[in-house]
Formats: sequence, structure tokens, C-alpha cells
Amino acid sequence: MPINARYRGPGDLPSVIPVFPLAGALLLPRGRLPLNIFEPRYLAMIDDALRDGHRLVGMIQPDSAHDTDPPTLFQTGCVGRITQLAESGDGRYIIELTGVSRFHIEAELEVNTDYRQCRVTYTPFNDDFIARKGEDAVDRDSLLRALTAFIKANEVAADWNDIAQAPTEALVNGLAMMSPYGTAEKQALLEAPDLKTRAELLVAITEIELAKKNIEGEPPLQ
Repeated sequence: MPINARYRGPGDLPSVIPVFPLAGALLLPRGRLPLNIFEPRYLAMIDDALRDGHRLVGMIQPDSAHDTDPPTLFQTGCVGRITQLAESGDGRYIIELTGVSRFHIEAELEVNTDYRQCRVTYTPFNDDFIARKGEDAVDRDSLLRALTAFIKANEVAADWNDIAQAPTEALVNGLAMMSPYGTAEKQALLEAPDLKTRAELLVAITEIELAKKNIEGEPPLQ
């Protein structure tokens, strides 16, 4: 997804960003995540991101293993740029974030805003700034086989022409973001060190889910 701003490395991004905790929401570099914003604190967050000019929001999942208020956050998320915004007419924003880079939280800040803000580092994820990094190492055929089996088992519609033409990075990250898996699986996909590992993990998770369906009494895939 091309965007107007060019981010060449960690130094091009602010060290303090607003964060939007949302379970099950996965954003990856150059991926596109649509969001329906309606809570007043997050409407204010979007307004401030636009006003400040950076147009950046950090997507991160709450860690349900800790029962705290406010919720404990996982330490790794992904910052995205607001690349589309529409007003609904009933007080909501319909936005789209385009992923830029993953980040690691160094500290959550005490702030006056109703939304949370963190000091973060992007340095562990330098490769996120390089489009299509590691594509050649991905077993695309294995990924497509797992995808085909999943689609058949769940009777999901798919545009195979678009899938065939998609660059491998876009295919892996797009499938990871759209996958119907839980918070832990989504976090593991986010934290995968490289594209090859993410693709292998996505195949493994998919095969486990397909095996569960067969164990529950559904006929095996032919």
C-alpha cells in the first residue's frame, strides 16, 4: 500500500505514540487495517494524531493473562499511519491504518489524555522498513495449500486471481491479518522474527485448526 510519507528507518518515527489496545486486531507493515472509531477517547486520539501531523497510531493487543485496570498490554505492537478517514455522520470515524513498523514498548507514560501513550523503540524491527524483505525464503506453495484447505473447510469465498498475483509479503501479511484466530495466535504472528517464520507459523496454526475440525466429527479434506 503506497503512502505519501516515506519512512526509511526508526529515526523517521516519533518515540512517543498513542496506542489503541484492541484484542484480535493485527496490523503488520504495509498491511491495511480498517477501523470503526466511536469511543470519545479514541475519537480524540485520531483528532490529535491529525492535528500533530504525524497521523500515527500504535495498534496493540491487551494481554488477557493479566486481570488489571487498565488492561496490561503486550509489549509488541505495530504503528500505522492514517491513510483514509471518513466521517459517518453519526459521530464515528471510519479510518484505515497502513502499517509502518512494529515497535516494542519501553514505558507507558502518565498523560493528561484519556487515551494511552507509550515511549517505544522500533530498532529491533529495522527490516520492517524494507518492503518485501525475505520473500524468497517463503514456501509460497505450502502457504497456498494450507489456504486452499482452510477455504474449502470453511466455505469461504476467495478471489484466486488476486491471490495468485499478490506479492508474497502482501499474501503472508494479509492472510495473517485476516485470519480468524485468537489473541495469542495473532500475537505470535506479529512477533514472528521474519516473513518466512510468519508464513510457517500461519501454516502450522491453520493445520492445527483444520485437524480440530476433523476431530470434532467433520469429514477429512480430500
